[in-house]
Amino acid sequence: MITLKKSKCRKDIIIICLIVLALVTFGCIMVYSASYYSANYHYGNKYFFLIKQIMGVVMGIFALIFFTFFDYHLLKKYKWWIVGISFALLILVFVPGIGMESYGAKRWVSILGFSIQPSEVAKFALVIFTAAYMSDNHDKVKTFKGLLPVLIVGGLMCLLIMLEPSMSVTMCIAFVTLFMLIIGGMSKKHTLMFSIPAGAMVPLLIVLEPYRLKRLLAFIDPWASPQGEGFQLIQSLYSLGDGGLFGVGLFNSRQKYLFLPFAESDFILSIIGEEIGFIGTTLLMAVFFALVYKLIKIALNAKDRFGTMLVSGVAFIIAVQTLLNIAVVTGSIPPTGLPLPFISSGGTSVMVFMAGIGICLNVLRQSKGEDVKVIKLEKLKSLFNYRK
Repeated sequence: MITLKKSKCRKDIIIICLIVLALVTFGCIMVYSASYYSANYHYGNKYFFLIKQIMGVVMGIFALIFFTFFDYHLLKKYKWWIVGISFALLILVFVPGIGMESYGAKRWVSILGFSIQPSEVAKFALVIFTAAYMSDNHDKVKTFKGLLPVLIVGGLMCLLIMLEPSMSVTMCIAFVTLFMLIIGGMSKKHTLMFSIPAGAMVPLLIVLEPYRLKRLLAFIDPWASPQGEGFQLIQSLYSLGDGGLFGVGLFNSRQKYLFLPFAESDFILSIIGEEIGFIGTTLLMAVFFALVYKLIKIALNAKDRFGTMLVSGVAFIIAVQTLLNIAVVTGSIPPTGLPLPFISSGGTSVMVFMAGIGICLNVLRQSKGEDVKVIKLEKLKSLFNYRK
């Protein structure tokens, strides 16, 4: 019986690793396809973005392997160090000479010649901290006082990221905080108490910044400013429309020839849709679904509440960020700056997501190995209430 459980565990680890490796490999191919013309035009090297992406993937593989064998319980022990380092990186973006500015936003830091995007690290640091705190203080989270540490850490992260500015990542952090609190046992009263003001803040933040209001108006009617704020969305829709069912063929996109801004990063899914079509894009989304499904199974089989919350948080970030990216490129929501996990250009993003998968695999390795045949999301919250 033990042998069977170990065999099933190894099989799941292999499947998840293959899914992740398939995603990052496809990501490298698409980053090259989407960027080689602009990279050659701006930097004189058509492999500029591809090299950076490969470096991120290689570092991500080491991170995945490391965290697969790193006891995840130690993350709980060092939660304050993890949060502290995350805050330090978020503050460093505002330090002259260290923080890097691009398109009017300070979202990167340069350390020893390497650029890091601290907000990508912050998302997973928040998951680790919240999972550790909620699992140790499960009886206190029914009270407002018991929720304060998570609210303060999440709120400060949102504030620092908003100052960069990056409303999209701020909203992602807010969603992660709310999700972790809900599955951690927060009462319905407190859920409504925090959800309603948070929802009301969104239109306020949009109105306070002219560029956000312009983006919202462009989302409502991009054709009203086809050469201005609506340009990117229109080009994205052209790209997806050109792809049709089966696409124009790999490397044959036309929108990447400086028509679609950020084709290799935030809008890489538009190029994917153009080159491999609706069918290929649907298959890609199915791969993401399979990965999230596997992570949910790991969460339900974890041997303790901390492991369950940890994996649930990682799965939530992957799922929400993927859905938001799809919504942006299809014009379903106003444009945001969230990359497509494992695919979009960005070494920090790829490396951190792969490290998150490594943590999930470590939880799997230490799980009891029960076979859960039916996965129902509504069971998830009740599971936390009985986990010790």
